[in-house]
Amino acid sequence: MTTSGQPLPVIIDCDTGVDDALALLFAVRHPGLDVRAVTCVAGNTDVDGVVRNTLTVLEHAGAGDIPVARGAERPLIEPVRTADHVHGQDGMGDLGLPAPTRVPVDVDAVTLLRREILASPRPVTLIPMAPLTNIALLLRTHPEVVRNIERIVFMGGAVTVGNATPVAEFNVWHDPEAAAILLTAGVPITMYGLDVFTQVRVPAADVQRLRASAEPSLRLAGDLLAHRDPATSGDPTPTGGLGDAGAVCAVVDPGGLTTELLPVEVSLAPGPTRGQTVVDRRPHPGESEIHEGEREQTLVDVALGVDAERYVKLWLSTVEGP
Repeated sequence: MTTSGQPLPVIIDCDTGVDDALALLFAVRHPGLDVRAVTCVAGNTDVDGVVRNTLTVLEHAGAGDIPVARGAERPLIEPVRTADHVHGQDGMGDLGLPAPTRVPVDVDAVTLLRREILASPRPVTLIPMAPLTNIALLLRTHPEVVRNIERIVFMGGAVTVGNATPVAEFNVWHDPEAAAILLTAGVPITMYGLDVFTQVRVPAADVQRLRASAEPSLRLAGDLLAHRDPATSGDPTPTGGLGDAGAVCAVVDPGGLTTELLPVEVSLAPGPTRGQTVVDRRPHPGESEIHEGEREQTLVDVALGVDAERYVKLWLSTVEGP
């Protein structure tokens, strides 16, 4: 997380989004993180909505002067396919939040990413929590940034079951080509996928405490958490999934994850497997490799287990901290 007591420089790429908002509230309040920039991409809602939501969250959190940039408004090839049915028409649970007074910077996301990565005095950790279009464009346009990237921890993919399709997770499915490019970055990568994403849930009593807070950012956190539990939306005291925020917890406290270094590739073919992250967990090569030869695949630290209670405590203590 930190060395010599210095905060870890991070850049967040997001499609804010209810759980992206929970991640931002955590990231800007954790003393071990130096959030150097936030870049926005279409995903949970359209990119202009993502920019608005990101600025709104940073304002509620009382964050410092963190530059926010507008990025890609559509995937590399696919059309935009938002998740309004999950995050609400405004992407933020339709909470009716006032428009932010903050404004984005006057450069695009790729330009801001390049600038902040190369300007950082120590290598940056990238935390993409959205479709990976901005990151793919960065890597293809400015490959020199790789020399100052320490690690990429991305929320995306799945080893077992998808949510956008039976096998594909939304962020990767939204822009599979971009995800495939990410895997060629040539830096250490951690995949925080659906296998752990769904496990980290804030108990109902904590959600209610946050919703009752007199502090606006805590109240917002509680309302967002309540929205994150559609399965129990009729329950007056629902639990709340941290979602993307778990990926930021994993940057702060990687010991809370159980990972395995495994070959990963993205299925790009049309059809039912498009957007699947194909994770090879076989202990030995199979007939395909024996007959056709080994194929080069990126080795990724794939999250297979998570200490959910540990991350919930970390998130709550940070967001509610002094």
